[in-house]
Amino acid sequence: MRTRYLLPALLLSGCALDAGEGFALLEPTVTAKYAPVASRDAGGGFQRLASDYQVRLDTAGLGISHVELMGGAGSGGPTRFDPANPPPGYSLCHNGHCHSDSGGLVDYEDIEAQLGGGGASSSLVAALHVDGALNLLTPSAVPVECEPDCELPRTTVSRGLWEVTQVTLTGVVKDSRATPRLGETRFRLTVESKDGAEGEEATPVFTLKGDVDVPSDREHKPRVKLALALSVPPTVFDAVDWATLTPGADGVVDLGAPVNEAARKVLLEELAALKPEAEVRREDR
Repeated sequence: MRTRYLLPALLLSGCALDAGEGFALLEPTVTAKYAPVASRDAGGGFQRLASDYQVRLDTAGLGISHVELMGGAGSGGPTRFDPANPPPGYSLCHNGHCHSDSGGLVDYEDIEAQLGGGGASSSLVAALHVDGALNLLTPSAVPVECEPDCELPRTTVSRGLWEVTQVTLTGVVKDSRATPRLGETRFRLTVESKDGAEGEEATPVFTLKGDVDVPSDREHKPRVKLALALSVPPTVFDAVDWATLTPGADGVVDLGAPVNEAARKVLLEELAALKPEAEVRREDR
């Protein structure tokens, strides 16, 4: 007779997570690449622009400090509350309530209402530390570490925010029109983030925003191979009016120089409008 009572207990224990295990285990990589367009190929590595100029990149890099993975109940996350695995912002659930990070006690019913769409907002799930420059011309997938952990709580990751701290470009521009507006000219750009106040992070040059869809729950396979990727097309140069730029004493157009500020702003705005993509593959642990 006792077997009838042992079976449910055994089934429940089989669903339990081992100590230190989350609902999903991230294995993230980050990559960025320059993506020439076949229909714009002008030969010799040059890409045709909408303005009839042609651009060739000789070096190209993006410095990335980290990628913030955002999510939570407010972004399509779980709607069922499990006291044994409270959502971000809560801990030590017992006797009908949980301790919140703000220091208060919140009833189970109130937490479940938030998970059901009652006002929970998107929050940081994990930060993926790149802390280096990605070469756009020789791209490779860079494995990155998670802070605080690659073991995720119950949530849904819905967005990735790339903090870009440096842009470096060198190349050549020329005019394809019968009457050229400028001769073949070399250009360069180096922009770095400004240092923050003591104890604060530097202000990024710009932030890229891309969609991510990673449910962290018991309904999906737990191992998540997350490949975050950014493609930079030659169209980012289309809006630059190259004929108005002023070269330096060395004959090179420095887009970082104050005299070329308008063109630099246009180019950075085009880069900031790009949307990284996320490829997700799920496996068992």
